[in-house]
Amino acid sequence: MAFAKDKWTRAVTQPDGEVTRERDEKRWGKGKRWLGVWIDPRGKERSRAFETKTQALRYANAMETDRDRGDYLDPNAGKVRLEEIWPRWMKSRTVDPASEILYESKWRLHVEPVFGRRMVKSILPSEVAVWLTDIIGAYGPSTARSAFLVLNGCLELAVADELIKRNPGQSKIVKKPCRRFSKVVAWSDETIDGLVEAHPEQYRLIPTIGSAAGLRQGELFGLSADDFDFDEQVIMVRRQIKRLGKEYVFALPKNDKERFVPMSAVLAEMVKEHLERFGTTTISLPWERLDGEIQDHALLFTWLDGREIRAGLYNLVIWKPALVTAGVIPPPAKDSRSRVRFKSDGTAGMHALRHYFASITLADGVNIKELSEYLGHYDPGFTLQMYTHMLPSSYDRARQAVDRRLERLARRLTDQSRTRAATGPDPEDLDPGPGLL
Repeated sequence: MAFAKDKWTRAVTQPDGEVTRERDEKRWGKGKRWLGVWIDPRGKERSRAFETKTQALRYANAMETDRDRGDYLDPNAGKVRLEEIWPRWMKSRTVDPASEILYESKWRLHVEPVFGRRMVKSILPSEVAVWLTDIIGAYGPSTARSAFLVLNGCLELAVADELIKRNPGQSKIVKKPCRRFSKVVAWSDETIDGLVEAHPEQYRLIPTIGSAAGLRQGELFGLSADDFDFDEQVIMVRRQIKRLGKEYVFALPKNDKERFVPMSAVLAEMVKEHLERFGTTTISLPWERLDGEIQDHALLFTWLDGREIRAGLYNLVIWKPALVTAGVIPPPAKDSRSRVRFKSDGTAGMHALRHYFASITLADGVNIKELSEYLGHYDPGFTLQMYTHMLPSSYDRARQAVDRRLERLARRLTDQSRTRAATGPDPEDLDPGPGLL
């Protein structure tokens, strides 16, 4: 049973056998006087010092109540620093190497400098809220979401390991940065045509497939000859070329999700023609990790020296010059060190080809669920949020439905009028009925 113990006095047995408490000169007036004492779930006696007996007894009783309810938490557990929990959290995650690199970067740049050496029990919801606001202001919502994922994950692990009772990151005052979608604007047919024509012949099929099948950049670079099923008229999206640090690997498409994308008859003929003219080049890269099993694939697109296409170099020497030729971005300028610099924003990347694919398929009646599968999105709701403005207007559908109904009614009324004009009025129509004259 919980009790309070006086640290400043000691028990002394009198000659008559009575036990009294006398001042302990070594301890008197030093530190907090009262110890709240309780028994923890393992049967071990534990204690904590307080200024008054009432405080000590209240705390000790509360600890034993938590013990009996199964809510007991070691009062010393929360003294663990967040930097000690971080490696445990990373080891508990099952993620691809690219995500590991991302998490490590967010921890090192944003979480560790602020919270790394803090005891987890000392981290307050208000501090997390201010920290998030600062990151959003300095780096934007995307960086804030990634950094919060790391901090929140570590704090959730601390709760699971019973180091703290509640995760301060889940407090109501902590406003998690929401994913906001800017309105996607699809390029015109003329822009896409000009972009394709501006590519060297050997690489024209890259933007062609991108705009006709909605593949991501790394998926385009990872296409092999056996990914095209000309009998079933589908493209099997089974891999991408992915960057890990300074090196590259073959990996599953984003969200670890293989998929099938419809291939039109015209696109199929263009792929066959490309294979006849340029053939394929076998590329060997590790699978998923730098130390992964080496895989060989006969790729459609490689550099002239036989190496795999890497996104950064492709964007610089082919994609952006093609954007200039197509009139999407202005010609480049040279900086103070005579380096060529293109003026481009995030809307002019190869992702624009996916937006074009979405726009033409939605316009011709493909539904959101189907489009989501073709694009390889993790959730049709994500696709709907991004492309809802491209859906045929419900106003237009309502107008068309009403017009069809009224057109039928108008035709019937017109036919009746013509019949009456030809035969004359029906006598019954002219009879006002009894009592009306």
